[in-house]
Amino acid sequence: MSMTEPVVPVTRFAPSPSGHLHVGGARTALYAWAYAKGRGGRFIIRIEDTDQKRSSDAASVGFLKDLDWLGIRWDEGPTFTSDDGAVVGGGPNGSYFQSERLTIYNRYCEQLIAQGKAYEAWETTEEGDALRKEAMARKEAFRYRFRGEITAEQRAQFVREGRSAVVRFRTPQVAITIHDEVLGEATLPAGEVDDFVIRKKDGFPTYHFAVVVDDELMGVTHVMRAQEHFTNTAKHMVLQDALGFRRPAYGHLSIIKNPDDSKMSKRDKDKVLRKAVKEKALTSPPIGSVTAEEWTRWITDENVQLDLEGAIRLADALKVTLPEINVDDFRRSGYLPETICNFLALNGWSPGGDVEKFDLEFLKARFSLDRVIKTPAKFDRIKLLAFNTDAINAMPREEFVRRCRQHARVFRPEFIERFDSARFELLMNATHERSKTLDEPFRANGFFLVADDALLFSDDKNVRKALGIGTVAADGARSGLEHLRAMRSLLGSATDWTQHALETAANSYAVEHAAGKLGAVAQPLRVAVSGTTVSPPIWDTLVLVGRTSALARIDRCVAWATALA
Repeated sequence: MSMTEPVVPVTRFAPSPSGHLHVGGARTALYAWAYAKGRGGRFIIRIEDTDQKRSSDAASVGFLKDLDWLGIRWDEGPTFTSDDGAVVGGGPNGSYFQSERLTIYNRYCEQLIAQGKAYEAWETTEEGDALRKEAMARKEAFRYRFRGEITAEQRAQFVREGRSAVVRFRTPQVAITIHDEVLGEATLPAGEVDDFVIRKKDGFPTYHFAVVVDDELMGVTHVMRAQEHFTNTAKHMVLQDALGFRRPAYGHLSIIKNPDDSKMSKRDKDKVLRKAVKEKALTSPPIGSVTAEEWTRWITDENVQLDLEGAIRLADALKVTLPEINVDDFRRSGYLPETICNFLALNGWSPGGDVEKFDLEFLKARFSLDRVIKTPAKFDRIKLLAFNTDAINAMPREEFVRRCRQHARVFRPEFIERFDSARFELLMNATHERSKTLDEPFRANGFFLVADDALLFSDDKNVRKALGIGTVAADGARSGLEHLRAMRSLLGSATDWTQHALETAANSYAVEHAAGKLGAVAQPLRVAVSGTTVSPPIWDTLVLVGRTSALARIDRCVAWATALA
């Protein structure tokens, strides 16, 4: 079957539920979805959870949430209720969890055994290792081959010994030619593919067997997946022939790399954390990060990674930023789903005509595999942030407020608790033009949540300059600290705590005492209520902090600066 034939396509995305969705997997799902939906076809989600060590129900839900957030909704698959109340999934080919389809796989497996196309292999782990060592001694690549029939007596003896058998496919010793819509054609010589396992000792099918059976029974016509599966396709093709199945069309996609040419891996987060711990020479976990037990298990074994929440807590304590790798990472960081989809689509595919900004409807209409790039894509985070910034700047104010509220409900609930609806809207309006992500209004304004008596003042050159600490004012000019003392008195008697009233009072003061330079008055106030020289517009900031807290913070700043002066 060719992907250029006028057939109504059925595509699928079949993740292993081992955590949140990697952006590489998200791109595969996006391409498969766009190919099918742009041609009136169906897109299926199937959970490949036959590896019991790596799978969990919670992980599969994470994948589904990630896809739904991106706007990649499936026609068939696990039933899922979206945040907007829409129910997606279900369908006539369920279950869509492979662990619930064992009866089906066993039926086809027994069929192959009965036809002499598959057989039981009873080697122990030690015996298997010995076979590999023998091949190494001969300087040959190890490939398992049929080693003769097992008699009923031998089988009974193996069972008495407590052994379990795998089932291996008896691979025909012929050349296998793979036709790929992205990579072209390649031929594996006869003997290259060994008698591979199709059912494991635990009774679960291997990936190779389950995927072949499911693609046939679910009517999948076109398979898009990572290039790492290219040689696996040969195994799938010989299985399809043995079972009398049709062959779907294949398109294998290049991997996504970091700009430094390293593979974009979930371990990138772990590397950042371990580097920071080493630089700080820590021997115990920072307070509020991870438990002593989690720390010990992680720090003593480089193969162990912290779970996502633990990694985030440790990163916060270490004051480091974790690289975004999974879709959920970008969501937490405040990227827009439409920007992620736009950017991912361009990481490996080109619409032509120098077009870069487009939506999912455009992608559905234009996507084809003849414009998919064979070489690895470079994930340019700077360009992604620029895309996101442009989208946020172009967003109507009310839409920005609405989406920031949605983001806060999930990732920044403390701001929802701190501000009522009107004050929340005021903060978003005050930060819209400076925001590159939906998270920036919260990440940059944590000082609003700090208790007045716990606010720390940054002792850097900009703060010192704003308050006049360590500098000599021009003849007759007041220092920033003196302006702050005077404004404390003025604000303390203010009865109208609104932006207009506060700015009017400060302007009047500046005209009389600061040569009309409002900044000379505003900047010390900003330091006093935020701890730094950066905040939303000062009059909005004063209103958001509130009269009582603002006056308390000014008092503390005056005392702090006086002690340093």
